[in-house]
Amino acid sequence: MTILSSKTLVDNALKEIKTISTDEAYDLSSNNQCNLIDIRDVRELENQGRIENSNHIPRGMLEFWLDPDSPYFKEGKLDLDKEMVLFCAGGLRSALAAKSLKDMGFKKVSHIDGGFAALKQSKFKVV
Repeated sequence: MTILSSKTLVDNALKEIKTISTDEAYDLSSNNQCNLIDIRDVRELENQGRIENSNHIPRGMLEFWLDPDSPYFKEGKLDLDKEMVLFCAGGLRSALAAKSLKDMGFKKVSHIDGGFAALKQSKFKVV
C-alpha cells in the first residue's frame, strides 16, 4: 500500500485549481463577485482575527455546508453562483478544499496564495 504525503496531495491540488493573489481576491470581494470563505478553525479566528466581510466555514464542514442535499446545508449563507474564494492560514488546507469543491462540481473556485498570512499584509482589513 502506498500512502500519499500531504505535500503530494497539495502539489496535485495546486495543478488542478486556480490560485489567486490577495489583490485579485480584494477586487473580487470589493466588487461583490465572490464568496470569501475562511476555512480556518474557530480557535485560529479567535487568536488571530478574521478578514472583514469573509464567511467562516470550518474546513471539516465545507463540503457538507455547500451540498444542497446535505442535512448540514446552510441555505442562503452563500451565493452559489459566485466564485468561491477560499483561504486558510497559509494556503495548504485551502488548496485541498478548493480541489474538493471542484470535485463536487463547483466551476468557479479559487484559493488565495499565502492565505491569512498574506491577507494580513494586503488591502484587506483584519477585524
